[in-house]
Amino acid sequence: MFRARGFAVAAALILLLSRTASAQNPEGATGREAKTAVFAAHDMVVAADPLAAEAGRAILRQGGNAIDAAIATALVLNLVEPQSSGLGGGGFLVFYDAAARKLTTFDGRETAPAATKPDRFLKPDGTPLDFFAAVVGGRSIGVPGYLRMLALAHREHGRLAWKELFAPAIALARDGFPVSDRLHLLLARDPYLPHSDSARGYFYDANGAAWPTGSILKNPALAATLETIAAQGADALYDGAIGRDIVRAVASASPPGDLAAGDLAAYRAKERVALCGAYRDYRICGMGPPSSGAVTMLELLGMLERFPPQALDLTSVAGVHLFAEAGRLAFADRDRYLADTDFVTAPIAGLLDRDYLRQRSLLIDPARDPGVPVAPGEPPEHHAASGDNASPELPSTSHLAIVDRDGNAVSMTVSIENVFGSRVMVDGFLLNNELTDFSFLPDRDGKPVANRVEPGKRPRSAMSPTIIFDHTGALRLVVGSAGGPAIIEDVTKTVIEVLDQHRDLQAAIDLPDIGNRNGVTEIEAGPGADALADGLKARGHDVKIGPHASGLHGIAVTAKGLEGAADSRRDGAANGD
Repeated sequence: MFRARGFAVAAALILLLSRTASAQNPEGATGREAKTAVFAAHDMVVAADPLAAEAGRAILRQGGNAIDAAIATALVLNLVEPQSSGLGGGGFLVFYDAAARKLTTFDGRETAPAATKPDRFLKPDGTPLDFFAAVVGGRSIGVPGYLRMLALAHREHGRLAWKELFAPAIALARDGFPVSDRLHLLLARDPYLPHSDSARGYFYDANGAAWPTGSILKNPALAATLETIAAQGADALYDGAIGRDIVRAVASASPPGDLAAGDLAAYRAKERVALCGAYRDYRICGMGPPSSGAVTMLELLGMLERFPPQALDLTSVAGVHLFAEAGRLAFADRDRYLADTDFVTAPIAGLLDRDYLRQRSLLIDPARDPGVPVAPGEPPEHHAASGDNASPELPSTSHLAIVDRDGNAVSMTVSIENVFGSRVMVDGFLLNNELTDFSFLPDRDGKPVANRVEPGKRPRSAMSPTIIFDHTGALRLVVGSAGGPAIIEDVTKTVIEVLDQHRDLQAAIDLPDIGNRNGVTEIEAGPGADALADGLKARGHDVKIGPHASGLHGIAVTAKGLEGAADSRRDGAANGD
């Protein structure tokens, strides 16, 4: 039996001791306090909040496996990091079964309601809505897939009883948790959440002020919701009273949405084949569509493979230049071709074809940036002509990594999309705005956009939960990130620094984030940024220096044991035994 109340008290004390005294910039790393890697002999949990990581470790200590721990960790994240993920959203889970030596991926991405029409995000004159006009309210809310995904993974691979996995989150929701610096700052800065009738009373005091750092915040509504789901299973949300509450909340939002009871009842999480590819002596695996993460990462790495590892030092001007040029090419292809393959034919094999990648790589000038966006390529077996995607994408999301004592591993990224999602709250949790990940324009230049919105379709995602194996097939790295479309670059940066530069995982994660998504070359603000920018400008780059909101979390298998590393830009933690 899980001692829930004891966990809540002990975990809260752990968290209060681990919080930094000074507020951090929630959208970047400037002035952050560097974290230290945690090493463990048997198992490891890394997540975006210490309470969530502690919940996962508690489940492992109870005899649970990586899937069990992932579910408990994710449920606590729903409570303590409500701006990023939860029951009202979706995600992707990559699972490695060590005994079977088998990878499985689970797709819990949201779907568009059956009533969806192509002009969902267009003004009457046919031009796209402003981003936040589309986000806030009911029209951006997709059918949540998060809980169905967790239930499917648990049914196939869980070890402990479903109900036991909810105990840590229920205890913390009832007893309360300390508001973090980051949550306080995000609440204080958000211009929309204070005007949400459904959310204002929970996140702000009677005077409309965001709860200060350290305030004990209780969520009895979420505790009741979790107790119902723990007892009745995922159907409680999709076919029960919670689902009916969701439908009413979406219909009464301003503006209203069209998510119906039939959409919830029809939703199914999907088990999909992992997408894997080779990079030097490693096998890199992740999610295929509707995630664009693994495809784009493997493209980017595939174009860089012809350069020697020493050329890819991402602290140098030359290395960042090459990384940015490969990013341009990979993101050009992403915007043209990638979407939900249940609806469109994406030339994935062609995009990852070795000859195609070499041809694209030869477009990289080691000395100069072209200064303008590059065109997508024409991979083998691409069929229908399509227009380029037009969806605004902003930082968001949460990632967790787990390895258990049997060697099973989970890399899971979960999201409600923009910070605080649609700003619509129901039964203690926020609802997503994932439909704004579709292209706002259904057609461009007379051609249908692959990522156009359609009934039942899953919006394209940048989430990149990744598991990497060495040449012997041994587990090497479990990694992923938060951060919107930059997730792909941030994870790829980390992979290159660990595999090619042989940096410790914590050092690789904490290196400045950089990249180019076929536009401006972005450099994370911090020491050395100005000198790096000057060197890139001399090569023709248009450079933007600014804060960055990655949330990289990972586990490396090393000679010293499991290295758990949490992004110093956020509140995350690593816990292991």
